[in-house]
Amino acid sequence: MKSRKLGRTALSLSELSFGAAGIGNLYRRVSREDALATLQAAWDAGIRYFDTAPYYGQGLSERRVGDFLQGKPRDEFVLSTKVGRILKPAEAGVTPDYGFVDALPFVVEYDYSYDGIMRSHEQSLARLGLGSVDILYVHDLEETTLGEEAYRHHFGIFTESGIEALHELKAKGLIGAFGLGVNEVPACLNLMEIDEIDCILLAGRYTLLDRSAAARLLGRCAETGTALVIGGVFNSGILATGAKPGATFNYNEAAPEVMERVRAMEDHAASHGVALAAAALHFPLQNADVASVLIGTAKPDSLRRNLSIFETAVPDAAWAGFDALALDD
Repeated sequence: MKSRKLGRTALSLSELSFGAAGIGNLYRRVSREDALATLQAAWDAGIRYFDTAPYYGQGLSERRVGDFLQGKPRDEFVLSTKVGRILKPAEAGVTPDYGFVDALPFVVEYDYSYDGIMRSHEQSLARLGLGSVDILYVHDLEETTLGEEAYRHHFGIFTESGIEALHELKAKGLIGAFGLGVNEVPACLNLMEIDEIDCILLAGRYTLLDRSAAARLLGRCAETGTALVIGGVFNSGILATGAKPGATFNYNEAAPEVMERVRAMEDHAASHGVALAAAALHFPLQNADVASVLIGTAKPDSLRRNLSIFETAVPDAAWAGFDALALDD
C-alpha cells in the first residue's frame, strides 16, 4: 500500500489506516479473536498506521491493539493514541456506560492539563505494552462534545499547560507528532490561532458529501504545513449504503435533502463506472495535505470489502460532478 508523509514530520502513514474504536466494543461486543483477526486482515493488506484511544472501551481497544502489535518490527508501523481523558478504577460492579459494550471497569475523567496529559501518555503505554507511540491526539477538545462552558474551561487549561506537555514529549523524542482528534472545524481553528500543531484527525467533516472543512480549515492547514488524517468518510453510513430507507448521516436518520443528494451522487458514480463507496474512500486523498484515510471496522470481512472497493480507481472527470452535489458549508 502507498504511504504519504505526515506534513512536516518525519512520519509516513499508509494511505488507508485502521481506526480501533470498533474493536473497543463500540455499540456491540466484539470477541478478542475477532478483534485480532480484523487487525491481522489490516496488516495483511498493507495497512501500517493504527489509531486507538483510552476512551475506546475504557482501555480495551488499546490493550487489543497493543497485543496485536507486540512482536511486530517497531519501525514497520505507526501508532497513535489520544490524551485528554484519564481512566480511574470504577467502584466494584459499577462500570459507567459510555457507549461501549462490556468495557473495562474504569471511569473516564477529562484532564487536559500538563499532568493529565503526561499521566494519560504513561497509562496508554502500559495498556499497549509498548515502549512508545508515534502520535498523540488531544481527544474531543471541542464544544460539541464538552458543551460551551466546559469547552472554554478545558481549552484554557490545555493552552496554559497541557500543550507544553506535548511539546516536551516531542522534544525528548518520545513522540513524533501531536495534534487534535475532533469532529468539528472551529476547534481546530481555535487551537491553530494559539500554537502550531503537526496534524489533525478530523471525522466526518471532509467527505464526498460534507465539505465543512473545505472553506476554512484546508487553507489554514496548507499555510501551516499541518497534515490531516480523515475519519468518518462514509458519514456514519450513507456513503457506504447509499440512500436506502433508514440510511444514517452523521449518526442520525438522513434528512430528505441529504437523501436526494446522495441518490444523485449514486447516479453520478454509476455513470462513471464506480461505486459511491469507492469515491468516498478516494475523495480525501485528492488533497495533498491529507496523509491517510481512517477505516473503522471490527469485522475482517467488512475491512476486506472496503479494501477491495478502494482498489477501484475513480476517473478524474468524475470529481467535478461530486463537488457540485456536495452539501454547502
